[in-house]
Amino acid sequence: MIGIRITVTRTAGSVPREAGTQMMVWADRTEGTIGGGALEWEAMTQARAMLRDESAAKTMTLPLGPALGQCCGGSVTLDLARAERLEAEPGAPLWIYGAGHVGRALVGVMGPLPTWDVTWVDTDAGRFPMDATVTTLVAADPARAVVHSPDDAHHLILTYSHTIDFDLCHAILSRPFASAGLIGSATKWTRFRNRLGALGHTPATIARIACPIGDPSLGKHPQAIAIGVAMAMLGRGAVAQSERTG
Repeated sequence: MIGIRITVTRTAGSVPREAGTQMMVWADRTEGTIGGGALEWEAMTQARAMLRDESAAKTMTLPLGPALGQCCGGSVTLDLARAERLEAEPGAPLWIYGAGHVGRALVGVMGPLPTWDVTWVDTDAGRFPMDATVTTLVAADPARAVVHSPDDAHHLILTYSHTIDFDLCHAILSRPFASAGLIGSATKWTRFRNRLGALGHTPATIARIACPIGDPSLGKHPQAIAIGVAMAMLGRGAVAQSERTG
């Protein structure tokens, strides 16, 4: 269905969202957000007027204070054009292994972020939620799926099996990767380090896997772990995305 795609093309001063942010507007719904409350409301109003008038494109620059009464002191330039979907730049590749409680919480936090392109791996299709909005991959042996990940992929290991976790660590360390994290205790990681060393991985290479992941001070609730991991990954993802598209 044709709607209006709104893209932030230029910004100056203090603004809600950065250039490149997009949202879609249809007559009965929206997708995404350009932020700003009054800014977004005005953009939606203009977009729906374009749908009624069958206008093809429009550009408008809005000073947020004088025009919209917002506290932000900057201005935003928006391009509005007829389109079927968002065309955001691809995010950095993030492979998440495990669709249990922590995996679901983590995908719920990381999946909507445009800085990441998430591939979610598990052994059973039934472990994924019916409404998953990221790429899902069913693999009887997840470690064998690692070879299909990009060389610049980030990996997070959160499966139900220590055996699968270890095999994933070995597979990831055996090929190029951007970063890796493993859920687990200090005791688990000590055992894994020793076993990975016995397989020929150097201490420096093994140290590229972060374990435990998240922020222990936030607690062990799945959402708390997900928030801690997301906080650690956000800056990393922005840098990776910039390198891929710039």
